[in-house]
Amino acid sequence: MAAGNVNPFNLSDSEEEAERRPNETAGTERSPSDGAPGPPPGNPFSLPADAEPPAALLSGTRTSPSVEGISLSAAATAATAGNAETRVSVDVIAAQLLRDQYILTALEFHTELLEAGRELPRLRDYFSNPGNFERQSGTPPASKDQVLGPGGPLNRAGSISTLDSLDFARYSDDGNRESDERVAVLEFELRKAKETIQALRANLTQAAESEVPSQERKNFKSSPEIQEPIRPLEKRALNFLVNEYLLKNEYKLSSITFSDENDDQDFELWDDVGLNIPKPPDLLQLYRNCGAAVTSPRETVDVAVEVDFGEFPGNHVTQDTPKKPDLSQQQQTEVVQELEYQISLLNTEKQSLAEQIKKLQSEIQTLKRTVSSSPPATLDLSSKAALTPSSTEALSMPPTDNGQYLDIRGVSETEKNTENHSNQSTSQPQSHGKLNSRPTVQFDQPNRKLSSAFQQALLSFCRMSSDSRLGAEVSRIADSEESVMLMLGRCLPHIVPNVLLAKREELIPLILCTACLHPEPKERDQLLHILFNLIKRPDDEQRQMILTGCVAFARHVGPTRVEAELLPQCWEQINHKYPERRLLVAESCGALAPYLPKEIRSSLVLSMLQQMLAEDKADMVREAVVKSLGIIMGYIDDPDKYSQGFELMLLSLGDPSERVVSAIHQVFIPAFAAWTTELGTLQTALIPSLLARIEKLLVQGEHGLDEHKLHMFLSALQSLIPPLFALVLQNAPFTSRAKLHGDIPTIEVTRFPRPASPLQDVATIIGSREMLSVLLLLYNHQLEHEGTTGWDSLLWVVNQLLPQLIEIVGRINVSSSTCVHEFSRFFWRFCRTFGKIFTNTKIKPQFQEILRLSEENVDAAAGNGILTKATVPIYATGVLTCYNQEEDRKLLVGFLEDVMTTLSLSHAPLDSLKASFVELGANPVYHELLLTVLWYGVVHTSALVRCTAARMFELLVKGVNETLVAQRVVPALITLSSDPEISVRISTIPAFGTIMETVTQKELLERVKMQLASFLEDPQYQDQHSLHMEIIRTFGRVGPNAEPRFRDEFVLPHLHKLALANNSQAVESKRIDIATQLFEAYSALSCCFISEELMVNHFLPGLRCLRADMEQLSPEHEVILSSMIKECEIKVENRGIGDAQGSMSIASSLVGEDAKTKFLSKMGQLTTSGAMLANVFQRKK
Repeated sequence: MAAGNVNPFNLSDSEEEAERRPNETAGTERSPSDGAPGPPPGNPFSLPADAEPPAALLSGTRTSPSVEGISLSAAATAATAGNAETRVSVDVIAAQLLRDQYILTALEFHTELLEAGRELPRLRDYFSNPGNFERQSGTPPASKDQVLGPGGPLNRAGSISTLDSLDFARYSDDGNRESDERVAVLEFELRKAKETIQALRANLTQAAESEVPSQERKNFKSSPEIQEPIRPLEKRALNFLVNEYLLKNEYKLSSITFSDENDDQDFELWDDVGLNIPKPPDLLQLYRNCGAAVTSPRETVDVAVEVDFGEFPGNHVTQDTPKKPDLSQQQQTEVVQELEYQISLLNTEKQSLAEQIKKLQSEIQTLKRTVSSSPPATLDLSSKAALTPSSTEALSMPPTDNGQYLDIRGVSETEKNTENHSNQSTSQPQSHGKLNSRPTVQFDQPNRKLSSAFQQALLSFCRMSSDSRLGAEVSRIADSEESVMLMLGRCLPHIVPNVLLAKREELIPLILCTACLHPEPKERDQLLHILFNLIKRPDDEQRQMILTGCVAFARHVGPTRVEAELLPQCWEQINHKYPERRLLVAESCGALAPYLPKEIRSSLVLSMLQQMLAEDKADMVREAVVKSLGIIMGYIDDPDKYSQGFELMLLSLGDPSERVVSAIHQVFIPAFAAWTTELGTLQTALIPSLLARIEKLLVQGEHGLDEHKLHMFLSALQSLIPPLFALVLQNAPFTSRAKLHGDIPTIEVTRFPRPASPLQDVATIIGSREMLSVLLLLYNHQLEHEGTTGWDSLLWVVNQLLPQLIEIVGRINVSSSTCVHEFSRFFWRFCRTFGKIFTNTKIKPQFQEILRLSEENVDAAAGNGILTKATVPIYATGVLTCYNQEEDRKLLVGFLEDVMTTLSLSHAPLDSLKASFVELGANPVYHELLLTVLWYGVVHTSALVRCTAARMFELLVKGVNETLVAQRVVPALITLSSDPEISVRISTIPAFGTIMETVTQKELLERVKMQLASFLEDPQYQDQHSLHMEIIRTFGRVGPNAEPRFRDEFVLPHLHKLALANNSQAVESKRIDIATQLFEAYSALSCCFISEELMVNHFLPGLRCLRADMEQLSPEHEVILSSMIKECEIKVENRGIGDAQGSMSIASSLVGEDAKTKFLSKMGQLTTSGAMLANVFQRKK
């Protein structure tokens, strides 16, 4: 071979590599004239320069994996060429790029070499070593091939990954590159760990095979009657095959026992056996082939190696006397191992081809049956004489593809075998059956006299290729539905990975059609697996497409195949790491529910969803699970599953995610209620169970009610109101008379509350709005004129449900605004759903009977505890506000006036009335109504009622707009502030304080300020201890939030005066009461900004006066006051020397260790009430 034909890219080792590996070049020195480097040690295919190549080992067409791309012929040629042509090797280029830190260029170079089929070990080792890309300043890895830049190891950047860990699909389509970088590194490390394990297994294999001494093996071979003992690796392989056989044939208990007896082996993975060979066929296949007299692969595989010795320099070996190769024992062993590895690969390929042959033979039999069943057709062979012998021979040859394809290569063969003078000729198909059934295709032939060989040679320039897999698929066209499916089944697995993630949903129709019609179950399973793994993290639209395809598949194939083929795909991904894939599983279970066998629907699918609901951490997955459970409840018909459904409902209601709770109300509860309606357990089991849990909760919560659980159960009851009303309508005496004819009146838009979902719409439950309209007309007529006799479902509501609900309401703590609000909303929806007639005739009378608010019972009501319970606010806000007509508003006003009067005259607590005002005051619609009620109290003859009205204004002021405050509230309060009764006047002070806290109009503030000043400065109030207490309490409450001017000019000076006056108080009990209130007020005001002037003139003097009282009355408080005074004085001094601060917050100034220690140590010793101390800290927030 000429020197000019030497390919420098065939050389893998260069001078640079020789420099990096000085220890390896000891035995491989080269002269400057050598064109190729010495072989690396340990390479059995690389010979020393002075060794003669052995012919028996150098003729193989495969190379060992350890050979790093060294071509012996190229090396020899290069050695012959010498310095005939000087070229820079690619390894030198790579070394220079890595040395100069041109990493991206080196990566591009490496990629191009890979695409050209020439892998460079230097680049491969560099880009597969993660140590080259770590961001660290430590010592570099100990790799010999490590290339260091000027600054040490290459710092890893966010845009650089090892070549093995690159996931181009993710980077190009996913968009979550930053979050997946760590995943890529971990995948790389896992892959490297697996490679290490494989290498260790190889060592283990060699060690295990050498366990039996060679001499002992010879003894066994020489004596066939003595069986050779089983090797450890053989035992593990047979164990795996036996366990696999037991599992496949449903011997599960035997398999479990067998696994327990071999607990040192993992039967899930073939790799655990420790053999680096492909997995053999199963036991059944081995048994079937054992009698075929198949000899050992080692006896049947011929290994031939051939090398042209003329290409090697100095070769004088003749064919008669070949020289024996000079190879070491280790090299010979490695060569044998490599050849055995190739034998195993060939055996695997042989087995796969045998399976394909069997498949093709079965297809041949199918086609023969098809042909024999069709009427015989004759083949027109009138031009038989014109056919050459080769064309006749082609007709008689057996088809290579079983006649399932039209081979486009047949066109050229036909033309080659056609006589030149023939103008038209028919193409020769390869199947007689297909030929008979298809019309003859004719082509125009040129009137030329070219030889067939010339024609074939001419057509060879068309560059058609059918040698590759894709070429073979392209060169034959399917001509039947089944062959199309087979072709798609083969091609789709190769197409899908090369389609962009964002466009892969376009493949769904192809995958589904092929999976539906493909005859092979294994191929169908593979296609469905591709479908569920089509997109790594499918978005909402992509999931909808996949679900639509799954439903279409289910409709086409029926429940049996859905169970056998689709459900396993769902089960495999139930614990997938991506929530989008688990979401697809959850949604699939619901979408496929109508198409599954009922036994599977109520067992396996229900269990899958229950597991996901309990274990999945993603809110959106659990939300989809709940919706799918609702769909399952719509198709389940096993009454034994009721208790499981009820537990699932409770589990979902307690979910911390609002999305899941919303889904349970929108989908699951309506579907579950529809099922219980059919079972007849809605009124007998479902609703009573929820009521029992609420009652149990109230019994357990006497000292602390679990409001979350109460809300959970009550919201479920509220979602059951529409199904309950639909049940009442469907079981009414008039249901049989409901006919859809004539003009049907439309239902008012406001007739029913807005449903949370279409499933909670009564019209949807009934069937149509027209039918619901007819039933409502008959329902109202029945209640007004005919009564409820014989109407069992409605009588249960009136006689059992309502009394139990009212009893539960009476046991609720009225101070819990959350519980009051929840029950109010429940009764409001209940009354609106059942209608005005039912509310007026059935609900209101039961409440009125319990409350007993008639005037003649005022005195008797003094001991009526029901008026102080939550029954009052729930009846007022949940029942009386359902309808907003004039008579309804009058009834609500009258009820509130009666309650206010009754509670006032009875000296009962006002908590129930306050709860009613708070609940109603949240809606501006009722502000005028509440002011009307309060004006009734302002002008009442009883001072007790007037006091109650004054206190109610405090609750109403915060929610009322300033116009109403100016026009209605302030005039009423000023009227009460001049009341003859001092108690009424005192009751107005909290409301005045709230106005100062919330209103911004200066005129209003001045009026309130004047009124409060009259209370403080009028001589008639100087000895009013209760008035002073109320004013100080109000100042402490509203001072931090009031207008700064009002606080500076009014609150602080008057607190100073009150503190000073208290020093001279003769009555000790009054003195301690005032001092305690002042302490709380000053503690609350200490968090406000106070100017230096006010600090010196009012705040500090007031604190000193208060300390003087506490020294005698409460030494514990005196310590805290001393600390406050000290800190205030320090701040004043600092301001005086110019160290001005932006804020004078006493609370934030208590950071000194001494002051803080004293404060915390003394707070635990205070003898005042816990409530007082709690208020101190609440006001500092």
